Amino acid sequence: MTRIGLLSDTHGYLDDAVFKHFADCDEIWHAGDFGTIELVDQLAAFKPLKGVYGNIDGKEIRQTFPEHMRFMCEDLDVWMTHIGGYPDKYSPDVKRIIYTNPPGLFISGHSHILKVIFDKKINCLHLNPGAAGKQGWHKVKTLMKFCVSSKNIHNLEVVELKNNM
Repeated sequence: MTRIGLLSDTHGYLDDAVFKHFADCDEIWHAGDFGTIELVDQLAAFKPLKGVYGNIDGKEIRQTFPEHMRFMCEDLDVWMTHIGGYPDKYSPDVKRIIYTNPPGLFISGHSHILKVIFDKKINCLHLNPGAAGKQGWHKVKTLMKFCVSSKNIHNLEVVELKNNM
């Protein structure tokens, strides 16, 4: 079993509560818009970090992380990207691939809208952790925690961070 902490759209702000909520996680995954390389360094010093760059991320972050990341966690095929859309409204570059070679888990950020949607057409769970930073129109900072065992996702938890926007 692998315990995952998932966040996105920090925009250079890292709430101290992230470290408390992710203390029992094995890995942290960030779905883009880190904001600063210092934030990347803080997360990477805390736990193993996987991530993709987002549309606000500069050269240093884009040299560190890819736009799309496809990888295996346990036996689960995972695809993470920042601007990916969601079921029936995938972004064009995602749409070309996702219907012919679907992952078991598709993760995106960008919208600042927390979403958990199962795409029945391709048998794929879509997660968007919302936004964990202060910048943007969202009113509540959110992140997710879940476990992966073999090909199964379980113990999915949404965490709302204290509202200090």
